[in-house]
Amino acid sequence: MENFAFAPAYELPVWPFTPPPELNGTAVVRHPIVIVGAGPSGLTLACDLAQRGVRAVLLDEDDTVGVRGASSRGICYAQKSLEIFERLGIYERIAAKGITWSFGRTFSGDQEVYNFNLQATSVSKQPPFVNLQQFYIEWFLVDRILELDVTDLRWKNRVTRVEPLADGVRIDIETPAGSYTIEADHLIDATGANSPIRTQLGVASHASRSTDRWCISDVRFEKPLPTERWTWVDAPFNEGRGVWQHLMADGVWRIDYQMPEDCDPAEISRPEVAGARLREQLGPDVAFEFVWIGPYGYRDHLLERFRHGRVCFIGDAAHVVSPFGARGGNTGIQDAANLGWKLALVAQGKAGDALLDSYDAERRPAAQENLTVTSRSARFLAPRSPAEHTLRRAVVALAKRHTFARALVNTGRMSVANDYPAAPLLPEGARTVQNLPLYWADGRETTLMQLLAEGTQCLGLWFAPTRAQAQAACDATAALPLRLLAVGGDSGLPTLQADETLARHLGIDPSVGGFVLVRPDAYRAAVLVQAAPDTVTAAVRTALALTASSP
Repeated sequence: MENFAFAPAYELPVWPFTPPPELNGTAVVRHPIVIVGAGPSGLTLACDLAQRGVRAVLLDEDDTVGVRGASSRGICYAQKSLEIFERLGIYERIAAKGITWSFGRTFSGDQEVYNFNLQATSVSKQPPFVNLQQFYIEWFLVDRILELDVTDLRWKNRVTRVEPLADGVRIDIETPAGSYTIEADHLIDATGANSPIRTQLGVASHASRSTDRWCISDVRFEKPLPTERWTWVDAPFNEGRGVWQHLMADGVWRIDYQMPEDCDPAEISRPEVAGARLREQLGPDVAFEFVWIGPYGYRDHLLERFRHGRVCFIGDAAHVVSPFGARGGNTGIQDAANLGWKLALVAQGKAGDALLDSYDAERRPAAQENLTVTSRSARFLAPRSPAEHTLRRAVVALAKRHTFARALVNTGRMSVANDYPAAPLLPEGARTVQNLPLYWADGRETTLMQLLAEGTQCLGLWFAPTRAQAQAACDATAALPLRLLAVGGDSGLPTLQADETLARHLGIDPSVGGFVLVRPDAYRAAVLVQAAPDTVTAAVRTALALTASSP
């Protein structure tokens, strides 16, 4: 039997178990926010709240990040997620460690049929994508949470039971030092696709019947491959099934091979079998060493509601989609960014409870859109009927000869920030605002994320208001979580330089001007062409679910 070289395993950090104070008392302690699960979505939410100065308890049954054995798991982090990480203070570490890319190629057999450059439509300071092993993202988030020193991060704390209450949730927890019980005003389930909390509460996940199976090989090559995302629709070296090829940190390549649904996960993961696939793909003389090999299978699911009373579900606990286009982990990170500022304002008494209902109203349609998009990719890559096979053969054949058909080759529409539909708190709907580079009137540099990084408040960007308008608006909104800024003009407000790119990106005609309300999660909530202090105040109160009797 051939011997295969394995690179030294990653050394994951381990954090100590500290007995929680509740073990020493008999009274049940109430916490405002408890998060269960220290994966990407749970850690992002905890870090987001800590950045806003809001305390939360984060429980995880392990004492490290990632998965023991150091699989890469999620690797592609999209621009919206990178912008969130910029606001949270870890983007520079991610960019320094990861692989930045924007260009991808798609092949059928040995012929390129489509390519794309995602940088072409970007105005953000963050790139379209950075590839980085998931455990590094989690590691950097834990480091930042510890640095902020606001979150009560409890390792080796396993939730065994949850009980919904009229005004909160009761939680039983098991630790190496014994068991204890706490209560929470709000419980956030970030425990992943196989959520025990979801199962215990009887919340249906509506999982798909079929399982999509893959085998992941994390590999180092003696001779580097091109630093691009390469995808094969029907790789001849994988029995006509799909293959993805990405570079990650530490010179490790992640190659995903699509497998038959009825395959034996143990068999397809044996080093001899994985090595044969690599040599079939790259030639018999390719020199490599394995870092990790493992099977991967998933079933789509989507909850009917993401909020159940005082329990909210985020990330894979709420939705699982195909990995095509990197819409899984990124969606969970963006769930956390949507929910974080809302929990913060509600916990601080600055917004109404109805604001938490908007989490479901916004993020469930986003998950539904991602499920639709990725399901179409899955059917293109793994046709399940003669008609689907015929369609794919026709599209690929046309793409080889005609430019118009290349956009029809569906190997995964890459993750983008989802728009939000019109709703009571968003009469116009909402769309993301990219992290544009900005300049103060005196020439100092800033960015949208820097403007949103302090506290929890909306941004009101008013294009050249008069001094009277600015003063009246400041007086009218003084009690609201709003930071008013002028764009150009001489209003007495803190002023950004007028910029046509900014105006058009926000949906403003620079020759007419107006007012744009940007939420703490960098979504445009309202555009007022004819702005006045009363309409500005009304827009903020609507976005924050503040009633007439609210502060």
